[in-house]
Amino acid sequence: MSELTINVEFSGGMELLFQNVNKHTINFPTTNSSGQPSNLQDLIFYIRDNMMTEKKDLFVEKDTVRPGILVLINNVDWELCDELEYELQNKDEIVFISTLHGG
Repeated sequence: MSELTINVEFSGGMELLFQNVNKHTINFPTTNSSGQPSNLQDLIFYIRDNMMTEKKDLFVEKDTVRPGILVLINNVDWELCDELEYELQNKDEIVFISTLHGG
């Protein structure tokens, strides 16, 4: 099975959910369990299930990221890139930025 190299970055406080590490490189399968090309939703579930040990509800709500988290795909707002259905490409850069802050 071939793999994609995906660069993932967390900022705006999101890095606190990932042991204060804000940049990660993930080797990710090119296809999901259904045999379809891997998409952003597959990556989000992978991050939730394999990279987080607690407070998963601060990252994912239902089948997507929580409101208040800006998602960029190669420096472009994910709303312009099919959001969850975006098919991952080798060397993609996915950035998650929390826009909600206490005060």
